[in-house]
Amino acid sequence: MIFTETEKTIRVMLTTFRDGLQSVFGGKVRVNDILPAMEASAQAGIRHFEFGGGARYQAPYFYAQEDPFECMDKMRNVVGPDVDLQILTRSVSGVTLTTQRLEALSLQAKMMKKHGTTWDRNFDFLNDSDNLIKTAKPIIDAGMHHQLAVALMGLPYKSDKIHTAEFYVDVVRRVLASGIQIDSVCMKDASGTTDPKTCYETAKGLKKILPPEIPLWLHTHDTASMAVACYMAGIAGGVDGIDLSVRPLASGTSQPDVRSMWHGLKGTGYKLDIDHERMDEIEALLDEGLKEYAFNPVTTSADARVVNFPMPGGAIGPNVHMMESAGIIDRYSAVLAEFPEVVRAGGAWTSVTPGSQQYWLQAFNNVLHGRWKKIDAGYGRSVLGYFGRTPMPPDPEVVKIASQQLELEPFDGDPLEQAPDSLSGAKKALEERNISTTEENIFLVASAMVPGKNMDLNEGIRLLTGKGRLVLPLKEKAAEPEAAKAEPAPAPTPAAAAPVVLSSPITTHCTVVDGTHTRRFKITIDPPAGGVPTQSAATAPPPAATAPAAQPASDPTVSLPIFSPFEGKVEVVEVNVSVGDKVSEGQVVAAVEAMKAKHEVRAPRDGVVTHVHVSIGDEVFGGKPIITIEQ
Repeated sequence: MIFTETEKTIRVMLTTFRDGLQSVFGGKVRVNDILPAMEASAQAGIRHFEFGGGARYQAPYFYAQEDPFECMDKMRNVVGPDVDLQILTRSVSGVTLTTQRLEALSLQAKMMKKHGTTWDRNFDFLNDSDNLIKTAKPIIDAGMHHQLAVALMGLPYKSDKIHTAEFYVDVVRRVLASGIQIDSVCMKDASGTTDPKTCYETAKGLKKILPPEIPLWLHTHDTASMAVACYMAGIAGGVDGIDLSVRPLASGTSQPDVRSMWHGLKGTGYKLDIDHERMDEIEALLDEGLKEYAFNPVTTSADARVVNFPMPGGAIGPNVHMMESAGIIDRYSAVLAEFPEVVRAGGAWTSVTPGSQQYWLQAFNNVLHGRWKKIDAGYGRSVLGYFGRTPMPPDPEVVKIASQQLELEPFDGDPLEQAPDSLSGAKKALEERNISTTEENIFLVASAMVPGKNMDLNEGIRLLTGKGRLVLPLKEKAAEPEAAKAEPAPAPTPAAAAPVVLSSPITTHCTVVDGTHTRRFKITIDPPAGGVPTQSAATAPPPAATAPAAQPASDPTVSLPIFSPFEGKVEVVEVNVSVGDKVSEGQVVAAVEAMKAKHEVRAPRDGVVTHVHVSIGDEVFGGKPIITIEQ
């Protein structure tokens, strides 16, 4: 039980309007749907909000057809000029998933400051102190509060060398020794898997080495129902501030509700600096603003299994939504079970973006293709050193496989210097399309660039050309009652057609939708003995006089549609063939994007392309053919 005779006020940053949105909905929420609740929060006296960065920078223009900078301006407008608004940045990746040059990070800091940001919480998923030192400078130069974050995680296997209190304190000690300006420090556990004792010991250790004027913050998630206990332990160790939210965007994969923490601190001598009695009003406005959204129980419920698959709440939400969209949610448990292996083999970096996404995609690939048969580009680049130094040496065999598959040599240099020049590439893409090259537009395009991805599919280009995607987790509208439907017009009598004769087996696919579950089956139809027509003689119309004769049984010509490897909705990102092209078995004829990664579509046999049914950028379901070939 914690207790203090000298009363202490614990500062609160409200995460509802960034991490809450990301954890529960993957950030895919229209800004106008949350503004009334945010305005009421400011009127209730709350003076510190998280409002941008992380996936909430990307989600507006990736999925909601909204400019993230305009969203930030609207949020600043409703809370007024005197409230602190905080963003989350990812060291050498900034607000992206890839490495950036220092020039890009400087533009990022300038744009964030311009659009209302006062605090920047900056972490490195590898806890590479050199990365943290170098990427702090743009934040400081832009005039924002620099919050150094050390990333915490409970390992899914036993080790006394890393992810201990001593390990975390040493990361901060090295940054302090550099002399870089630090305005506050945060212990950031994105997965909610650090145990209370480690939180307590880390807080105690950090308070010993930090100057007294530097406040210490603690951030965690309630995914494993451990958040309040960890906050209590951190406060006992000397933590000055914590992150909280308000339901329905609290608990589960998000932060605890303000009211839960207030209740936990009653009688201890500690109190929060916000009024818990105003939370009912904020909750009611959130319920009203989000009434059209479908809450997924995976993101709103506690899951104790997370201690064995450390995934941040902000990543579980988006990944669950993506798996559902792709029709592969039934693989969820298998992906989670693969986590300990990908963590161990990678070098045990912290499960926070982009490292969490790299873990997720590699675990997903191991399940889908076989262990290490397909190395995710981000995971492989981390293993090879392109994001910085991993906490532990990665598995040498995985390093070798990653190097071979990605055709990259291991790297031990500065990730900031090795990163591509995204700003020049973005400016060129805008000029080629006659789009204004404002700093905002350049950064929107640059921060959405992915190596090898078609620039016409860049989310910044899409937004600025009016082609942005709208992918919101909204409730399905109720079906129209049968009685209200107009009587359909009688169907015209079909023209007579020749009976179809099967001369060889045909393999096709069948998609079955049962409520919220979608399943896709491969079906092979064998020809009946004697080549009997597939239409019943009693019901089939007589063959037309001009119908061609049926193919002889010896003619192997059969049209074969080729589908996406996923049952649900995915985006076509490559089409590599045209009508008339000859293809060979195993040839990559197209590619689709699922789970933020490209997946190849291969020809199952030799043939000639007779139809290309899609274009780049189209969204397809498993039952819709991408191309058709004929043998």
